[in-house]
Amino acid sequence: MKRIIIVRHAKSVPYGYEDDFSRDLRDRGKNDAKLVSTELQQRKIKADIIITSPAKRALKTARIFAENLGFNKNKIVEHEDIYRGLTTSEFVEMVQNLPEIAETAFFFGHNPGVYYFVSNLAKEFRGDMPTCSTVAIDFDVDSWQNIEARTGKLAFQLVPRMFK
Repeated sequence: MKRIIIVRHAKSVPYGYEDDFSRDLRDRGKNDAKLVSTELQQRKIKADIIITSPAKRALKTARIFAENLGFNKNKIVEHEDIYRGLTTSEFVEMVQNLPEIAETAFFFGHNPGVYYFVSNLAKEFRGDMPTCSTVAIDFDVDSWQNIEARTGKLAFQLVPRMFK
């Protein structure tokens, strides 16, 4: 089985849109990322690979998750196209090229992209993707190359308000 965990960046500052790429996390966002990633740690979920948008708010969210999950922050992969935008087929192609040794891959990004990835990878997803929403999708395959759209099973969705 292969698992993809898609995370929308945590709550960011409500200003700085003239330099959107550099928008930082709010204190609430940092706390939300700690809450959700701590829950993942308690569920004994490990990250084999973390790929993120290089935008400041997504990268900082990924780093908080990495720290709580015991993942080396220096091994986080920044992928510019996650910030710029990917189609579902381009995202699936990225997934299909993951190293086979990895079983669980985390992706950190932005709406509407993360919403589209979740809703197009899972057989059924009718939810929303608020900030720091974390969705796990399981695929009954042995190889990333066999991942296809709309074949994943929604394993869980965590949102910060669940832990407050």
